[in-house]
Amino acid sequence: MLVLYETAMGYCLFKLTDAAKLDSADLYKEFETPERANKLLKLKALHRFTSTAAAVEDLTAVQASKLGKGLKKFLTEEVVEKGKGKESLVVLDPHLARSISKKLSIKVSAPSHGDDHSDLWRGIRSQVAALLDGLDPKDLATMSLGLSHSLSRFKLKFSPNKVDTMIVQAIALLDDLDKEINIYAMRVKEWYGWHFPELAKIINDNVAYAKVVSAMGFRTNAATTSFEKILPEDLEAVVKAAAEISMGTEISESDIQHIHALCDQIIAITAYRAQLAEYLRNRMNAIAPNLTALVGDLVGARLIAHAGSLLNLAKFPASTVQILGAEKALFRALKTKHDTPKYGIIYHASLVGQAPPKLKGKMARMVATKTALSIRVDALTNADGKSEEQAPSVGLENRSKLESRLRALEYQLDGSSVRRFADGNNKSQRRFSMKGDTQTYNTATDAVDLVPSQREPLETAMKAVLDVKEEKRKAKEEKKAKRKAEKEEPLAEMVASADGMSVDEQPKESKKDKKRKRRESEVNGQADADQPNGEAAETEEERKARKKARKAEKKAAEAAATAVSAAADDDVPKKKKKKSET
Repeated sequence: MLVLYETAMGYCLFKLTDAAKLDSADLYKEFETPERANKLLKLKALHRFTSTAAAVEDLTAVQASKLGKGLKKFLTEEVVEKGKGKESLVVLDPHLARSISKKLSIKVSAPSHGDDHSDLWRGIRSQVAALLDGLDPKDLATMSLGLSHSLSRFKLKFSPNKVDTMIVQAIALLDDLDKEINIYAMRVKEWYGWHFPELAKIINDNVAYAKVVSAMGFRTNAATTSFEKILPEDLEAVVKAAAEISMGTEISESDIQHIHALCDQIIAITAYRAQLAEYLRNRMNAIAPNLTALVGDLVGARLIAHAGSLLNLAKFPASTVQILGAEKALFRALKTKHDTPKYGIIYHASLVGQAPPKLKGKMARMVATKTALSIRVDALTNADGKSEEQAPSVGLENRSKLESRLRALEYQLDGSSVRRFADGNNKSQRRFSMKGDTQTYNTATDAVDLVPSQREPLETAMKAVLDVKEEKRKAKEEKKAKRKAEKEEPLAEMVASADGMSVDEQPKESKKDKKRKRRESEVNGQADADQPNGEAAETEEERKARKKARKAEKKAAEAAATAVSAAADDDVPKKKKKKSET
């Protein structure tokens, strides 16, 4: 029985003297000393690697369970040509054993699940210096270290996931640039707004705002500055008109220099962002053409970045692709026993975005299904297949199917059936017949009031100025109201505590008095109707007396209230004086 063992120096072929010991439980005892190991195993042949490149190539093939060129030549010369093909060959990797048996027709004994010959390989590894005569263990350790470094460097250099890493880093940098641009633009608007506050209401685009500020500088230079390369003519006229009537403050030369530096950074970052977006688009078309054709380059790149690589994303089922990016919402829904989310990153795909709200969940499920198929096609296609013109055919075909399906669902949502939409209208067309009725041209419809296509620049600028003034006025009023409320709160609390329950009881008494007086007036009115004029005059005098009494009561109540408030006002400064004295 022959044993194949690979080292950093080359391939070793040993002769096992006693094959029965291979299955014994005490096999490890045979490798306790070098003498016993040499009795069990005899070196028959040794294939040395000619160079580090050859060693890396052969061992990379062995790690992939493939028969390399060097190993194939070695086994052919030492086993097949010397007539040792009938002997059994023991190999560590079962997949490599099948490959050797298939290509060289050698009887190979591969390790099974029950017996993997681990004691044999462990013993050879421990006594390899003794089994190979004339080999220094230090030299073998140096060769192993150098070969391991070379193998690691080769794997990193030719890693298939390296291109996916470029996409992951590019989409992450793109998101960071968007955040930075928004932060810088907000800071420029707030900073330059002290000098020209109306400009932020006229120009909404961040890059255009930065370019205008960089070209204009002080607002007094607006009349002599040309913005034809930045803004349209009507907007340029509005900016110049607003600069003449602006109510901003004056700033110094050093202030405008720092504002210009920040504007230049915004313009530079925006330009680099456009280059990065083009780079990402080209990478996605080269690596995942079908995924890009179906959901777009940005959504596809975010899916790859979230999964880690294109191969990892291809392993996910369609249900996982659908909610990828909404993991927090999913686990929160499972914990609280609520409805799970219907979509994650895939929500930003154009096919899902253009669907009506009632169909977004169904459309996200269909898009995720087709996306999973497109990802697997891209992940398992080689580089030559992706470079062909027909590479994105699967993605384009799936996109057309989804668009037609979306139209059918929208038609069905409007009240018609899908079958009617697919088969066409089955109603018979009416037969054409000539009629004597003639229609004349209605000239009254030509009288249309002409509306100007754009507002006057001065009116727009005045509106911007008035908006700024109105915002400032509202802010001042809110501050005054807050201050007034803060001052009145402690005074109201002191008045309420001084009045106590008497204030609450007054309205109830007044209501009772009103009812009583109303009854008396009704009784007096009936009595006036029955009695003579003299008695009626007496009742009128009584009413006047009652009115005077009421007025006197009201005046007394008002005087009491003013006295209480005055006492409260006197108490407040006393407290302040006490605090100041302390």
